[in-house]
Amino acid sequence: MITGEIKSQIDKIWESFWTGGVSNPLTVIEQFTYLLFIRRLDETQIMEEKKANMIKKPVSNVIFTPEQQELRWSSFKNKDPETMFDLFNKPTVGSLSVFEHMKQVGDTVGVFAHYMKGATFMIPTPRVLDQVVQMIDKIKMEDRDTKGDVYEYLLSKIATAGTNGQFRTPRHIIRMMVDMVEPTKEDTICDPSAGTAGFLVTAGEYMHEKHPDWFHEKPFREHYNSNMFTGIEFDNTMLRIGAMNLQLHGIESPNLIGKDALSEGNGDVRNRFSLILANPPFKGSLDYDGVETSILKVVKSKKTELLFLGLMLRMLKTGGRCAVIVPDGVLFGSSNAHKQIRQEIIENHKLDAVISMPSGVFKPYAGVSTAVLFFTKTGSGGTDKVWFYDMQADGYTLDDKRAETKDNDIQDIVNRYHNLKEEASRLRTDKSFLVPMADIQANEWDLSINRYKEVVYDEVSYAQPSSIISDIKQLDKERAEALTMLEELLR
Repeated sequence: MITGEIKSQIDKIWESFWTGGVSNPLTVIEQFTYLLFIRRLDETQIMEEKKANMIKKPVSNVIFTPEQQELRWSSFKNKDPETMFDLFNKPTVGSLSVFEHMKQVGDTVGVFAHYMKGATFMIPTPRVLDQVVQMIDKIKMEDRDTKGDVYEYLLSKIATAGTNGQFRTPRHIIRMMVDMVEPTKEDTICDPSAGTAGFLVTAGEYMHEKHPDWFHEKPFREHYNSNMFTGIEFDNTMLRIGAMNLQLHGIESPNLIGKDALSEGNGDVRNRFSLILANPPFKGSLDYDGVETSILKVVKSKKTELLFLGLMLRMLKTGGRCAVIVPDGVLFGSSNAHKQIRQEIIENHKLDAVISMPSGVFKPYAGVSTAVLFFTKTGSGGTDKVWFYDMQADGYTLDDKRAETKDNDIQDIVNRYHNLKEEASRLRTDKSFLVPMADIQANEWDLSINRYKEVVYDEVSYAQPSSIISDIKQLDKERAEALTMLEELLR
């Protein structure tokens, strides 16, 4: 758990960036990420040097050569601001600066280094650089939990929507989805619109919390650190941020793919994953020419939210599960494409659940109403009854402030989802209930909860107008008598 002291330190670093002229939240996080990585390089070298001293052998994994000592965090942090700034900007050591060295370190320090192409140093002045370096140096980041918490708090400061429909998925919603699907030891997990890799990170944290014993097994550790997690993201900035987020949470070598998941030439991700967790872009449309042909065979549409559902069906292995956030329009849209993808999931695979979320869940980024779909790829049907839940509260107010409240349906949702047999007796007037596939088919595959939820209205009886008028006259009479009595008392 991140402490108030660390939060205060990060807040001060953030303020230093902003007062120094770096005002774009993503730019702040990107520059912060580079500095964390540069510090991490030095810490990795220090660990390698300690190991080498213990076994009396040369350092096997050399990140900094003897000539490059000035490029190390432990060295330049003690320099004056001007000298430090020159070390970052000018090739003062051989042909390298601190920043160029960071971009060229290669495979030896994890996956983050692969995504440095296009990285740009944007800290404007020596004073700002010195302030930020000194403050980052004071943050204690010895263990995995603290490193992860620090970065999650940093990411929570993204307060504006990004381009192309990107915005940060609330972490408690991600955790609800992960708790519902319960990742297994053998799962291969993918997010085809990874962003900052929040879904992958949370799946990893779930395993640390629920199954720490798994990490005692070497085959699982190797699977966890190399094959278990895959993220696809076309934005290079997001790739770098996501890679650092995963590394700081202890996932050293995830498979991160820098491309548009919907584009032509992505046939290599077909039938590969046993679990998909995602919140794909809601807004946007693509030309048919730019979309992978096999996706269009599943759903003929230009809308990204529908195309991603087709993509996920293609990416899943048979028996694979998916939990995905969709805008409400996907549930009840009347176009042929909307009906086509809903029918495909319900009739040819197995739709497990629809969680309807209130519109305030994504504030302040967006006010759109959303839902979470849970389905299993079967290729042979299997939908019998679909579980619906009408979430009314998620533990926070539904306005732009999103302050914590005691009203929270999330634990109830998770508990009920894992005990669906007991839901059979629930009525459609309750928050959750089961709906037979035949009812959904009869409603043109509509998945809007309002289509099936029954509302009970309490009958209210009112008095006759003549009786109400009589009561008003009586009240007027009593008021007049009271005023007369008061006048007599004042004489």
